[in-house]
Amino acid sequence: MSAILEIPAIHFSKTLPKVLPETKPKVDTDVLSSIAPEFLEDSFVYVHCYFENDSKDMLIRIWRTTYLIDRSSNSRSDLVHVENISFAPLWTLIPDNTTYNFLLIFSALPKSCTHFDLIEEIPQPGGFFVKNIQRNEKDVYHIDI
Repeated sequence: MSAILEIPAIHFSKTLPKVLPETKPKVDTDVLSSIAPEFLEDSFVYVHCYFENDSKDMLIRIWRTTYLIDRSSNSRSDLVHVENISFAPLWTLIPDNTTYNFLLIFSALPKSCTHFDLIEEIPQPGGFFVKNIQRNEKDVYHIDI
């Protein structure tokens, strides 16, 4: 003899529940004023660099003392992140006879900046230096090193 199990019927509503509007969290002004300004910054400058390597076993690196310098105010934008290149003292080996690309990300330039220089300030010869880069609306640049 087999037993029959009774399952209660499930009724689905044809109306969706009301969704409450999302509310934005409130941040106390004391909290905002205690946060260091560099962490509140929401804009960055992206510099895509291209290095033409005509050599064999070429090594490349970037120093943390690399800056964007506003030509009119001498204000410095700090290097905050790199991709596809090592920070000194480490080196990156780049493929022979290729154009090697890497990305440098800097803190924001002053709003008034129209032209800037990229300069790698290092205690030896051979630092990167690209003069008089014209600012654009997107703050994304492609430069040959």
